[in-house]
Amino acid sequence: MGKGMKAGRRKPQGGGGGGRKAMQMQQAQQMQQLTAMQAQMDAVQEEIEKKEAEATAGGGAVAVKVNGKKELVSVKIDPDVMDRDDPEMLQDLIIVAVNEAIRQIEEISQSEMEKVTGGINLPF
Repeated sequence: MGKGMKAGRRKPQGGGGGGRKAMQMQQAQQMQQLTAMQAQMDAVQEEIEKKEAEATAGGGAVAVKVNGKKELVSVKIDPDVMDRDDPEMLQDLIIVAVNEAIRQIEEISQSEMEKVTGGINLPF
């Protein structure tokens, strides 16, 4: 090795540390964007929770409503569909209607969140 050179040491390139500052600024900007996106997602989630989906089964014999929190909020049953000898049919109709209403709410939720996230698959 020549005089004045130390093994493993190099002179900084590009002005000595300017790249680090730019990277820190970029990271700070990304954090601001993520914070803003989180705030938007929280607001959208609040709006989704206020929504309701209604579904029916058995040609309208059973109608249910589910809210955006995926809670069952209403069940309407046509008395003509109530058969003491066949309670399973009514149970099946209720299950079908509730599952459909939940599917609709999930679809609404996914669609609204995609508007905020731009299609990025994030858990919510």
